[in-house]
Amino acid sequence: MLVKIYPENPAERQLKTVVDCLNNNGVIIYPTDTVYGLACNIYKPKAIERIARIKGINIEKANFSFICHDLSNLSEYTKPIPNHIYRLMRAALPGPFTFILEANNNVPKIFHSKKRTIGIRVPANNIAREMVRMLGNPVMSTSIHDEDVIVEYTTDPELIHENFYKLVDIVIDGGYGDNEASTVIDCTSGEAEIIRQGKGVIEDYF
Repeated sequence: MLVKIYPENPAERQLKTVVDCLNNNGVIIYPTDTVYGLACNIYKPKAIERIARIKGINIEKANFSFICHDLSNLSEYTKPIPNHIYRLMRAALPGPFTFILEANNNVPKIFHSKKRTIGIRVPANNIAREMVRMLGNPVMSTSIHDEDVIVEYTTDPELIHENFYKLVDIVIDGGYGDNEASTVIDCTSGEAEIIRQGKGVIEDYF
């Protein structure tokens, strides 16, 4: 199903359709402030396994992110964050950044890898954030790549729907996406270390 949602003012009815899907083991493709991503409810192991199969990856080795509405519930999923890291996150988010933090024991067991870390994203995209707010907990997310060897990310939601409609339950058309992924910052050492430079300049927020 292709669902059109306008990012400026996401309609509650369409968002409810998406949230109901996420609560029913659904897998969706949705827009962020960077590239389009695959997502599911973090508390639905079957949906998580579906995404792992779609991507052809091992869950224990995968780099999934949690998409959050804001930073208010961060302590539910992470170990205590140093003040200077929290200040940096508060300044930079919502924005095109993924912060790698130490996970705590509240993170669903299916995500328990040897790394014991978690990526946290708060995208500057109303559709993504309102969807998560209505759901009441984060979604697990991973970017979708294009099969083209030159173009890394597909930006057209209608093309995405053509490629993925048999694999996922809903593709949200939130307009054209970006073709540059988020900047990833590893904070597990207590310092902010850029491990992938993407969209966004984290140095602007130091």
